[in-house]
Amino acid sequence: MNLAIFDLDNTLIAGDSDHAWGEFLVSKGLVDAARYQHKNDQFYADYCAGQLDIIAYSEFVFEFLAQHEPSYLQQLHQQFMQEVIQPLQLIKAHQLIAQHRQQGDRLLIITATNRFITQPIAQSLGIPELLATEPEQIAGRYTGKVQGVPCYKEGKITRYQAWLTEQHVQFEQVYFYSDSHNDLPLLQQVDIPVAVNPDAKLLAVAQASGWSVLDLRG
Repeated sequence: MNLAIFDLDNTLIAGDSDHAWGEFLVSKGLVDAARYQHKNDQFYADYCAGQLDIIAYSEFVFEFLAQHEPSYLQQLHQQFMQEVIQPLQLIKAHQLIAQHRQQGDRLLIITATNRFITQPIAQSLGIPELLATEPEQIAGRYTGKVQGVPCYKEGKITRYQAWLTEQHVQFEQVYFYSDSHNDLPLLQQVDIPVAVNPDAKLLAVAQASGWSVLDLRG
């Protein structure tokens, strides 16, 4: 059996769900607009530059989660899915997922974005297995803290290797699809790395390394 790993943001969907969640909260007047927009944009710029403090950013995002009941957050996320995520769906991404499924490959999403945001998106894509940055919960409420190792850069390798150990399965070939140079650590570990609508740094590495470059938006 082969394993097909997918990044999520700007790979399987045409946008960044983490940043989009922040913009959604601003648009609904649920946060201090000026402060939140500025910090959200700055964190995203740091991510694009490969300089993101993943703990600081996660705690910034989780602050809102910690202030509200899970039932309210779930309702809000359903609205987010309909208004924001649905328009970001990519036909070619669904076709790629279907192709791997038809080949009998196992499917896994590994994303730096937290599970609260990404679990429903993964489910909408028909991919039940997900590794994501985990927001801590105690007694059913979010605490505002990160649980365990954030699923970012080398952290993706740590989380992936722990997941592999739990599976007791030997995969014949492992694919990894990603748009971001932040994923180079894991891309360089797998059998078949694929750059999907890559940023400039990843494109340069992909071309120099002879990796496939895929367009899911055209």
